[in-house]
Order: sequence, then C-alpha cells, then structure tokens
Amino acid sequence: MRTFVSAVAAILGLLLSAVAVPAIWADRNVVQEDGFVALAAPLGQDAEFQQRLAVATVGTIDTGGIPDALAGLVRPVLEAAAGKLTGLPGYPAAWEETLRRSHRLSFADPASLPPEADTSSSLTLDVAPLVALAAEELSGTTGLPIDAPEQTLINVGQADQRQLIERVSAYAPLGYPLAIGAGIAFALALVAARRRWAVLVGVGFGALVLAAVWTLGSKGAREAVLVTESGNGIADMFKDAFVAAASASFGSWVNSTLVAGGVLLVAGLVTRVASRGQRHPDR
Repeated sequence: MRTFVSAVAAILGLLLSAVAVPAIWADRNVVQEDGFVALAAPLGQDAEFQQRLAVATVGTIDTGGIPDALAGLVRPVLEAAAGKLTGLPGYPAAWEETLRRSHRLSFADPASLPPEADTSSSLTLDVAPLVALAAEELSGTTGLPIDAPEQTLINVGQADQRQLIERVSAYAPLGYPLAIGAGIAFALALVAARRRWAVLVGVGFGALVLAAVWTLGSKGAREAVLVTESGNGIADMFKDAFVAAASASFGSWVNSTLVAGGVLLVAGLVTRVASRGQRHPDR
C-alpha cells in the first residue's frame, strides 16, 4: 500500500509540475509588468530593430503645423533625428516607458482601451514616449513648436491572440498553488516510500521527460506565432524578437529542470548503491 501511495504521489507531483512551471514562467515574464519589461528591454539594443523603430517613430510626428515654406527644410532634419534617436540620453528611459505603457494596454480590460487600439490584437505598442523624445529633439534643432501625441499605437498580432493573452492573464497565477501542491506530493511520495531511492530515480527521470515535453511545446508555440503576419513591418519585427527572447528565457528554465532531473537521478542511484552496501558489508 505504501508503495502504491508513493507512486501515485510522485506521478501527481510531476503532473502538477508540468503545468505549474510554464504558468509561473508566464506570470513572471509576461503577465507581470516588471518581468515583461526586463524580457523585452534588450530588444531596444538591437541595432536593426533600433533603426527601424526610430524611422517608424519619427515618421509618426505630425508636421502639419509647419509652414509650407519650411517643410523642405524640416524633412532632412527628420531624417537626421531618426538616425540619432537611439543615441539620445533619454532613449533608454523612453524605451522602457514604451514597454510599460504597451504592457498596460495589452493586459488591460478591452473595454477600457482607447478607441484607436485594436482590441482584437494580441499586443498593442504605445511608442508615444519615443515620439515625444524625437519631437523634443526636432523642436530643439529647428526651433519650431512640435507637439507630441499622448498615444501612438502600433497593433501587433492577430485576432485570436487577444483571447490567448486573456487566458494567460487568468490562469498563469495559478502556477504558484500548483507548485505548492507538487511539492507536497513529492514530500508525501518520499515519506510513504519503502525505497526512497526509487522515488528519487522516478522523479528525476520524470523531470527529464517534462523538460523534453516543454522543449517541444515551446518550439511548436514559437513556430505558430512566427508564421502570423500583422502587415506592419515594425510590429512583426518586435513580435519576432520578443518571441525569440521569450523562447530563450523559458529555455533557461528547461535547462534548470534538466539539471535538477539529472541530479535526482544520480542521487537515487547513489542511494541505491549505498543501501546495498550497508546490507552486505564486506567481511
């Protein structure tokens, strides 16, 4: 009976872990604002992404209030502003604020979003802080008053991905109680076991299997997202870069699981050998 209880508890712990680990990763790195910013912040340091983002940002500046006689002079200044936007001292802070605003828009209740935000899109980038930085630089260079809009929105993704984000927001926090349940199940498995080395070996092997399943699942999810096109070059570039960063981040968790599984497997085998040695001491 003890062996049966131990086996059931170990299997239950692995099943709970299979859901808990991805859920906790999603909550920390996608649902929580600070985690999202930390994950996406390095994208702003990619040279190609920086350049395309700067051109797209400067291109949204409204120059309609500039007299026609000066329009020809402003265009070269706009091009120059795009070229040096990412080198301005205020760029890192503006990029971080862009990410924070974008996260709030993307994870907000669709009913609370502004009319210009596409509520069917999975992610909405608000590059207004970058536009404000570019407008300030342009105004300082030309001496002309240029007003920056409060919001400059770029929609990323396709219609069915908004529902996915809503589900992730709802279910990701459940990973923590599931992880606690998994820990309790593993503890019960060890306490009830007649041969604790067998539990260590079983859980270790199970962890290796989970790592393989998560790797395949992560690869499939990445490919499914990458094949979607939004029709906006900068949006697609952000999506591709963010998916790559998310995949690498989750991959580090998978690697940690592989290491933990290997350690448990070896510990179980060592315990098995040691226990046999104690039963049959050399004479």
